[in-house]
Amino acid sequence: MNQATEKLLQDYYAAFNKQDMNTFLAMLTDDVIHDINQGLREVGKDVFSKFMDRMNAHYKEEIANISITTNEDGSRAAVEFTVLGEYLSTDEGLPEANGQKYNLPAGAFFDIRDGKVARVTNYYNLENWIAQVAG
Repeated sequence: MNQATEKLLQDYYAAFNKQDMNTFLAMLTDDVIHDINQGLREVGKDVFSKFMDRMNAHYKEEIANISITTNEDGSRAAVEFTVLGEYLSTDEGLPEANGQKYNLPAGAFFDIRDGKVARVTNYYNLENWIAQVAG
């Protein structure tokens, strides 16, 4: 376990939970790779920032039950967690939002470079989420 990478990712999720997007985005490399769950790969901090703006407009989420595993040199990490969320406004192509709450197991894989997140690949079961908000 690499303590510096573990702390970086603890801080990353703490900033996410506080909705402190300035601190959150400062932890990313300028050329960060973002693999969206069951979707596209986006590259760049500006694109990631726009993605987060859209997410924050539609969802209120808190990351809980965080478990971080790193390789020895800290260049890679995996994080398992639970997303505690509320669906605030309808996101295009998804069920209609009316404040539904959800509790979703999820995970993320990271590449770390120069003490910052260089890649994040998120995964959760979209069908599970749809079942929770559509029911």
